[in-house]
Amino acid sequence: MPAYQLIKTHVHAGDLVKVISGNHRGSEGKILQVNRAKHQVIVEGVRLIKKHVRRSQEQPNGAIIEREGPIHISNVKLLQKGVREAAAKEGKEAKPKAAKKPAAKKAKAEKANKAE
Repeated sequence: MPAYQLIKTHVHAGDLVKVISGNHRGSEGKILQVNRAKHQVIVEGVRLIKKHVRRSQEQPNGAIIEREGPIHISNVKLLQKGVREAAAKEGKEAKPKAAKKPAAKKAKAEKANKAE
């Protein structure tokens, strides 16, 4: 068994959430990432932190960039399910299920068609 315990989460990537407690209370945004092992989520535009980046080909002089930091999953409330899940549900419903006729009814229908 792993040293950490994965939990079932009430929110998933792509969901619209509202922060209900902590320093960023009242903020809303879309979930970018869920870390189930650490019980954290990263919400778009919430808890922006400054990250110092070393020199590289992309940043020849180095840089200070802003990015979202993690928030504990218990501090967010689901407002709206994500687009990905809604599209998946619509896709399932869009496929019509073939109606299965019992053999007796099928035989009667064929006989009726032959009689005409």
